[in-house]
Amino acid sequence: NPLNVAAGRTDLARSLTDDAAVLEELDRVDDAHDRMEQLIDDLLALARQGRTVDEIESVPLDAAAERAWRTVDTGGATLDVSAAVDAVDADPERLRTLLENLFTNSVEHDSDRGDGSELTVSVGSLPDGFYVADDGRGFDIDSDEATEYGRSGTPDGTGFGLAIVREIAAAHGWDLSIDDGDADGGARFEFRVHA
Repeated sequence: NPLNVAAGRTDLARSLTDDAAVLEELDRVDDAHDRMEQLIDDLLALARQGRTVDEIESVPLDAAAERAWRTVDTGGATLDVSAAVDAVDADPERLRTLLENLFTNSVEHDSDRGDGSELTVSVGSLPDGFYVADDGRGFDIDSDEATEYGRSGTPDGTGFGLAIVREIAAAHGWDLSIDDGDADGGARFEFRVHA
């Protein structure tokens, strides 16, 4: 693909020089290529998540959360699944993607707590669905706009993570509500099954 060709040419140019200024510029090109690759991956993931869900099965919520947690760079954050007592009727892989995006969002938006405490992310059951919550700082942007394409509270964010969450919820027919933690900190995402 064109991005691979550009990255290959950059590597070739790097091998043809030892000029520090040129090498510094080539590092910037590499950074741009990495960012483009991240954006492309997120766009492809977003396109895949918008489809309707055909393969639904009963998925233990605690096991799904723990599996997703292992695939996210969580730093010193802790996962609490003690309230995840029920199973969720969902496509297992799409539920995993939803959880991964929420975990990543929590960790990335709370990486600079400053008080030395560690983030806790909780996953739990509701009578008609489930929730994912954290004890972080809440959103830097309006929670109503948080799931819009391209909206991010961090300079390096693509703004696709929560849009993907919204698409997965919609594909399952779940209602998504968000509490942005204005009053007591943290963010809480609730997913409720239509009656």
